[in-house]
Amino acid sequence: MKIDRHEAEGAKVRLYHGTGFVELDASAVREYEAEEAKPEAAAAVEIAANEPAAVPIAAAVVLTPREMADAAADRYGLPRELVRSVMAAESGFQVEAHSPKGAIGLMQLMPGTAQTLGADPHDPAQNVDAGARYLRDLLEKYQGGLRHALAAYNAGPGAVEKYNGVPPYRETINYIVRIEAQLKKAEVIP
Repeated sequence: MKIDRHEAEGAKVRLYHGTGFVELDASAVREYEAEEAKPEAAAAVEIAANEPAAVPIAAAVVLTPREMADAAADRYGLPRELVRSVMAAESGFQVEAHSPKGAIGLMQLMPGTAQTLGADPHDPAQNVDAGARYLRDLLEKYQGGLRHALAAYNAGPGAVEKYNGVPPYRETINYIVRIEAQLKKAEVIP
């Protein structure tokens, strides 16, 4: 994952990319790697280093999809296994996943949904963060009703409203059953 900068505070670290950031446990970060500077960039860094307020050099942090899911779950107060299960059902943990309907990335965000959430769906960190935030918002909308929230994540809130509950779509029903089975296995739900 490419980041612009990072800030550590206690046991947490914030990774900034563009206008957004992801916050996670510092123990989840394996390493930071500075990008190799191009010759003209190296000169600019050397000049900047002599200035009183030098800009930090961009660093690369390598996070797995599961680590990104856990960080986003922690940030939005969701069970880690829930975000991981949604990610598994949506993309199979494939960063470059694209659906025939146009959904993008690890959390399979539709471009319009990503835009509403202010995220670049092609950026894995922003995709996962926005997907977890959207899932949290749906859980709040449906007063913690997991089946309704998952149905809305999969088929859209309009379908849930139209059918006043889980729509009778085979894909959506199978999606909910798969995620609930994972959560039961992880003992997140009874």
